Amino acid sequence: MQTGQAAPWFTAPTPSVPNFSFSSLGGRFVLLAFLPSEPIARQQALAAMQAHHALYDGANLVAFGVLRDPNAIAQAKDRPGMMWFLDRSGAVSRAYGALSPQGEETPHWCVLDPSLRVLISGSMDQTEQVFAALRALPSPGDHAGTPLHAPVLVVPRVFDPEMCRRLIAFYDRQGGVRSGTMRQVGDKTVPVIDNFKSRSDATIEDLAFRDELRARIETRLLRQIHRAFQFNATRIERYIVACYDADDENGGYFRPHRDNTTTGTAHRKFACSINLNAEEFEGGDLRFPEFGPKTYRPPTGGAVVFSCSLLHEATPVTRGRRYAFLPFFFDEAGEVIRQKNLHTLHVGDDAPARAAGA
Repeated sequence: MQTGQAAPWFTAPTPSVPNFSFSSLGGRFVLLAFLPSEPIARQQALAAMQAHHALYDGANLVAFGVLRDPNAIAQAKDRPGMMWFLDRSGAVSRAYGALSPQGEETPHWCVLDPSLRVLISGSMDQTEQVFAALRALPSPGDHAGTPLHAPVLVVPRVFDPEMCRRLIAFYDRQGGVRSGTMRQVGDKTVPVIDNFKSRSDATIEDLAFRDELRARIETRLLRQIHRAFQFNATRIERYIVACYDADDENGGYFRPHRDNTTTGTAHRKFACSINLNAEEFEGGDLRFPEFGPKTYRPPTGGAVVFSCSLLHEATPVTRGRRYAFLPFFFDEAGEVIRQKNLHTLHVGDDAPARAAGA
């Protein structure tokens, strides 16, 4: 693994998480320890990791040991800031050059920057130098040596104030249903309700109302998306009004995630967040951890559009309620993918994709 190289993404179990998605780690430094199988050498490496446990605060730096030995796997326990990838098949180790196809191991340390690219790589003989570098790391937001800006598009005046009020009134009249996240479980994409997200959604079923919304998006937003990203969005997925409420437990929020990492969501290309009442709440901004601490807040009626592949979060609403309209955009090639993967959805889509520009 060379400095600047993009780290391979994977999903692997840890002692506490059956399917941990490596891609969710963006926004902080990551130490990966590909440990030796020889017991004494492994114990020495573990001792070095333990001696520096105070560095692994979870927000700035998190450490993972990668274990293949069955005995070590049986004894592994996750701790805050220090976890274990259980690499029984050796797939993770092979992806990072720690295990050859012939079974020859190359134990080493690998430190990744907040964009999940290799920052430092060192052998077990270089343990002291690696941890000296860890102690000298800057804050994640300063790792590039220059301010970073997420590749997002902000477009004002997509919805006029009257439409924003209509959408808020629709939500208040209809009432919201607690919203979950889509997770890949085996070969199925299933909705999961947990503390990863605190939000309620109301789905617009009225076709005439959907047509009004789609017309505004077509005439006021899609050309801007094409100009910025050279992407021709022809389909819209879901027509929902979402509410992040400060009165909910821990405030309304959505922790860092990507929007297209399951078979049932692989067709999504761009996400869109249109604020409906930006002046009436505090917190509730968008943040893209891989690009630093900067937050993004479109004005009332304005949209922020970004690739579904970007790691992003909705920060907690600390006062009031944040109302937003949250569609996804894709194209005809994406529709082919969606149709191909429909059988993997555990439940049907509650807001079928509709063509835009038709």
